[in-house]
Amino acid sequence: MRDLEVLMNPNKLVKYLKKPAREFTQHDIVRYIEDNGIEMLNFRYIGEDGKLKTLNFVISSRDYLYSILSTGERVDGSSLFSYIEADSSDLYVIPKFRTAFVNPFSEHPSLEILCSLYTKDGKPLESAPEYILRKANQKFTEDTGYVFKAMGELEYYIISERNNLYPAEDQKGYQTAAPFTNWEHLRIEALSLIAQCGGKVKYGHSEVGNFATATEMYEQHEIEFNPVQVEEAVEQLIISKWILRMLGEKYGVVISFAPKITVGKAGSGLHIHMMLEKDDKNVLVNELSLSDVAKQFIAGILDKAQSLTAFGNTVPTSYLRLVPHQEAPTMICWGDSNRSVLVRVPLGWVAKTQMIKDANPQEIGEIPYIKGKQTVEFRVPDGSADLYHLMAGLILAGREGILAKDSLSRAQELYVNVNIFDDKHKDILERLDALPTSCAQSADYLERDRDFYQNSQVFPKGTIDAFIKKLKDYNDNDLSERLFKQENQKDAVKELVELYLHAM
Repeated sequence: MRDLEVLMNPNKLVKYLKKPAREFTQHDIVRYIEDNGIEMLNFRYIGEDGKLKTLNFVISSRDYLYSILSTGERVDGSSLFSYIEADSSDLYVIPKFRTAFVNPFSEHPSLEILCSLYTKDGKPLESAPEYILRKANQKFTEDTGYVFKAMGELEYYIISERNNLYPAEDQKGYQTAAPFTNWEHLRIEALSLIAQCGGKVKYGHSEVGNFATATEMYEQHEIEFNPVQVEEAVEQLIISKWILRMLGEKYGVVISFAPKITVGKAGSGLHIHMMLEKDDKNVLVNELSLSDVAKQFIAGILDKAQSLTAFGNTVPTSYLRLVPHQEAPTMICWGDSNRSVLVRVPLGWVAKTQMIKDANPQEIGEIPYIKGKQTVEFRVPDGSADLYHLMAGLILAGREGILAKDSLSRAQELYVNVNIFDDKHKDILERLDALPTSCAQSADYLERDRDFYQNSQVFPKGTIDAFIKKLKDYNDNDLSERLFKQENQKDAVKELVELYLHAM
């Protein structure tokens, strides 16, 4: 297994050092830098705003390089987090060697490493997003015995000048091939670079959203990943966003992960797929069906879904996407292969079939049966999600569901296998709770569930306070109603969308 991780791995360090990234040591990093003419080392880390920060080092000697890799460097925490005071703000950034990758854009050969934040006492910063997730993940495994894995579906729009040769067919962009999609080459370049930078890419394709104005073209794409350890799942999404935006700069186009580009067109979600393992086996399924553990896990997430929006849907335009009759959830329920539900159980290759032999009758011999691919999908978040806090919240909610005694009955009550917006099923719709309709409402639900997050010893009080304040400061109660009553509705929506075009 270890050899297979190395053999076809596109990460340049993995290929050169002939070992998986998780085994990288300080000596490995120095050896790669010396042998490959690397001139700069860049520390990357995440602050309160969820965006990637950078600290650049010019490599001037072997001793200097070792000192950087051994002790990290100081940064100003008060400029990174609103709840850190200026008079005690020094923090250390300490590199995580397993995250190292070669910068594919720098004119000077450069190596990037993601970092963790530590206090003056050498302890992990309790409020650092990365450490909050690490604490949640450790607590989950200690209390349940399961390993939590995850991956995201990264949807985004490419906004460019209109191309009249192959005009966009409105809302018909799903898995369209070039030349009828104009930016397939950018997506393919992104897939290659993400893999080189350590991302475990599953696939990429164009998405439904496809439309044009008199001067501009809007084209939606998606990159989906394979499930990995949850901290790596967040890291690959953050690096992928950075890569896509850098490619946007290269090609002179706008890349946006905003939840809504305009009313009436497909929004961009960031669906999170989750998997639980024990002894390297997926425990979400029995032989041919969803396991009780999976249902308990789902019940826990449904129970905290309203407050989870505080981490997964963090700007006012998030709630222009979460509207009825779209492929985005509004009500708290779950189901199989039903895209209107909040938690979906997608096809998971559970049953042993002969599809490959049917499609390839020339195939002889036994076809290896690959199982364990089943996930459950949380369909609420969008590109504004604060990924570290969202994943930590999902982990705690799922843990609660697994440990609670009434989770199976709760899951049964909330299972829906019909279109809840069909008038025939009005009785089902009326008994379901709804997701928030604004950031302000989301803040209220987070306040309601504050004790759940804080008492876990995972989320500090200051973190919860900061999220509530940020969400309430938007003052977006009844935003949709206010927008749609305006005579210049289109202009008002456009102005709002542009305000949050580059959220997170």
